[in-house]
Amino acid sequence: MNHIDSFKRADVYALGLVYWEIARRCNTGGGCEDYQLPYYDMLSNDPSIEEVRKVVCTNKQRPVIPNKWQSCEDLRVMSKLMKECWYHNPAARLPALRIKKTLANLGAHDDLKC
Repeated sequence: MNHIDSFKRADVYALGLVYWEIARRCNTGGGCEDYQLPYYDMLSNDPSIEEVRKVVCTNKQRPVIPNKWQSCEDLRVMSKLMKECWYHNPAARLPALRIKKTLANLGAHDDLKC
């Protein structure tokens, strides 16, 4: 994999984290969750690179997807998308076009299905 591909794969991973942050703030009928940074429950407030590397790369941990997201069709789709952005193997992560198509399908309807 060349350097450009490595950056693309890292960007896809980061995009999945942004989606997770947005999804946490969606009202699923029972209110929305408080804002938190990804890995808030796994890292210290000011983590070192080594601490992040251990959690993400060595331990292969990912942000928790709340069970209640499975009861909302749109958040269920977004949860799946996030997980596919976070594959440990960068080559297995979704390409940008697949992400775009998934989001376009979600955006094809006007109402949030929760």
